[in-house]
Amino acid sequence: MNKDNKNELFPWVDNEGNVIGHILRGEAHNGSKKLHPVVHLHVFNSQGELYLQKRPQWKDIQPGKWDTACGGHIDYGENVEQALKREVGEELGIHNFVPDKITSYIFESNIEREYVNVFATVYNGDVNPSKDELEGGRFWTLEDIENNIGQNVFTPNFEREYRNVVVPYLQKQNTHLKQQ
Repeated sequence: MNKDNKNELFPWVDNEGNVIGHILRGEAHNGSKKLHPVVHLHVFNSQGELYLQKRPQWKDIQPGKWDTACGGHIDYGENVEQALKREVGEELGIHNFVPDKITSYIFESNIEREYVNVFATVYNGDVNPSKDELEGGRFWTLEDIENNIGQNVFTPNFEREYRNVVVPYLQKQNTHLKQQ
């Protein structure tokens, strides 16, 4: 069984995402609420379906739930773009993609605060979820996602981000990404 490294170093950031120090993973997730940055990538195919990952049971946050295609912490000393490329390569085996920055926002749960940098991409190649990082993944229709919201299938963060970021992004695109 894998386990998160509680001694991994993360940047500690202010409310604008500026690095003000560093913290350990264990400290980031122990209720300290020290703000730390993460990256999220929403991967759509040209049919407008959204790829979701299944979190492994050994994760310290939301084990076994479906979540954003790729989500990961930024390592101390790494910038957002480096972290995004690293995480997407590690988790999904995708190395050639064009990220579209959607927004950044602060997510707070009962044990942590994250500065979330959200991106989207359209990708029609093979997705190879890491067996070391994930329990798998698949493309979901938007209808299937809507039907499963509130059913304890997805992480609360994914549900919130889907409603508050992804849906408005798709409405702004006005195509559901089918013509890209």
